[in-house]
Amino acid sequence: MAASTLTRQPAQPAPLTAPDERAARRTLLDQVRRLEEESVGLFCSAWPRKGLDLLHDPAAMRAGPRLLTMGELEELRDELVAQLRRGRVALDERGLAEEHNRRLIEGMLLDPESHRWVHVSNEDIGEPGCTHWHVRPRCGLLGILMRWWRVVVSSGCP
Repeated sequence: MAASTLTRQPAQPAPLTAPDERAARRTLLDQVRRLEEESVGLFCSAWPRKGLDLLHDPAAMRAGPRLLTMGELEELRDELVAQLRRGRVALDERGLAEEHNRRLIEGMLLDPESHRWVHVSNEDIGEPGCTHWHVRPRCGLLGILMRWWRVVVSSGCP
């Protein structure tokens, strides 16, 4: 009888332990690190351009230093991916606009008469400084009537 009670006893349930998340956590942290490095590289490649919001820290919105859960790490990674995507799109658009403005300056220099009163600044081509290119008539009103147009390049900052 004693042998039958020993065999009929249900097996003890396994102790409740948290699954080992170290490998998944390490992978997520590596992804976050790589994305942050790419964001910093994108920011550095955009310098000295102004007005591009390429770098904001999604982790700064969280409450102080703490160990993030797996879900929070995934959210952080997804925010960084979205931020990087938006930054690349913004930088590509700015680069296209700057290239258009550089070509506009070339056209202004080659044919000032067809670019009357056009104004392009260094900021428009993504360069630091205060230089401006203006297409203006030579000799004021007489220049307008005689179609004497020229490109005036400013000397820089006042």
